[in-house]
Amino acid sequence: MLDLKWIRQNAEQVQMAADQKGIRLSLEELLLRDEKKRTLLQETEMLREARNKLSLQIGRLIKQGAEGAAAQAKLQVTETNEKLGAAEAELAIVDHQLAELLLLVPNIVSPDTPVGRSDADNVEVRKVGLPRSFGFEAKDHMALGELHDLIDVKRGVKAAGSRNYYLKGAGVMLHRAVQQLALDMLVGKGFTSLEVPLMVRTEAMSNTGFFPLGEDQTYRISDDDKWLVGTSEVPMVMYYANEIVDVEAPIKLAAASTCFRSEVGSAGRDVHGLYRVHQFAKVEQVVLCQADPALSEAILQEITANAEELLRLLELPYRVMAVCTGDMSQKTYKQYDIETWMPSRASYGETHSSSNLHDFQARRSNIRYRTEEGTLRFCHTLNNTAVASPRILIPLLENHQCEDGAIRIPEALRPYMNGLEQLSVN
Repeated sequence: MLDLKWIRQNAEQVQMAADQKGIRLSLEELLLRDEKKRTLLQETEMLREARNKLSLQIGRLIKQGAEGAAAQAKLQVTETNEKLGAAEAELAIVDHQLAELLLLVPNIVSPDTPVGRSDADNVEVRKVGLPRSFGFEAKDHMALGELHDLIDVKRGVKAAGSRNYYLKGAGVMLHRAVQQLALDMLVGKGFTSLEVPLMVRTEAMSNTGFFPLGEDQTYRISDDDKWLVGTSEVPMVMYYANEIVDVEAPIKLAAASTCFRSEVGSAGRDVHGLYRVHQFAKVEQVVLCQADPALSEAILQEITANAEELLRLLELPYRVMAVCTGDMSQKTYKQYDIETWMPSRASYGETHSSSNLHDFQARRSNIRYRTEEGTLRFCHTLNNTAVASPRILIPLLENHQCEDGAIRIPEALRPYMNGLEQLSVN
């Protein structure tokens, strides 16, 4: 959410951001509603003031014995109350309309964000590692999963419908190992780990900028004001909602949690295997800091570097992409995606995302800090996916496969795999 006064002064820039992000919003309509609301507020205040003056006048007239004049004043009070009631009713409608439009207002984008329509227009920032060349016919992660009895999609579909799966044996160990490696790495860098709620209220989804535009991607708990989160970013940010926090040093939080997404609209090869599923696990980074653009930019680079460090520990080739305007969400000011090489796709696939939201999310969630001068300001918030599984298992299995079907375990994961160096074919 942006400050309404700022929106009035920068309407053209906000409309451009909405257009570039593909959000159907008319700033002209919003500003008309805003103007109407301010007019009605002024009208209701004048009517209340007139009513109060008449009420005082009635008391004086009665004391003076001027019953006729008092009766006439009472009629005027009745007429004023009727006008006030009508104005207040109209004000409530206009206020609701304005509030709904404000929820659609996007965050502006950073000056260095590429302009584009989709992920095809994202711009490569850097590439680390080289895609592996195989001297044999490489298998995809589903074939490897079947060979080692790690993945069972058929029974997942039987139990829960499409895009569901079971992980088994060493598949479970790998799934948990990458999460624990990521969490341990972040804790070592000063992050506070949290176990978070997986169900949150509508208010939490709206406050963190996932609603109203992301409702179709979210599972609602029937007959209750609860939603299953698609990222622990939501409960981590809400941890400080409506609070004044101390961000003299940035607040750094990390959580490993199960996540749920309906994945409405996805199709094609993304449906195959473990790439796009309804239930998954993520280790998420969330940072709150002072409203200093240079500081939050530095933190964006830092949390992105954390995700890159994990990929290097997993010995996987990847590239960092600057996300374009058309591929960004409503709430995002600047974003990087990290794509990891997936041999079965013969391309890079998105595995991580880093976002700087400036104060957009904190305004909605009312998270503030006190400056040295004693004034209250909204924080900047940032987030990053340190790792998401089982998607990360795709490049992990495929890049580390051997000609005989064995899968080498990267050294960093071996302590979490009981020292296992490879998954051998029985």
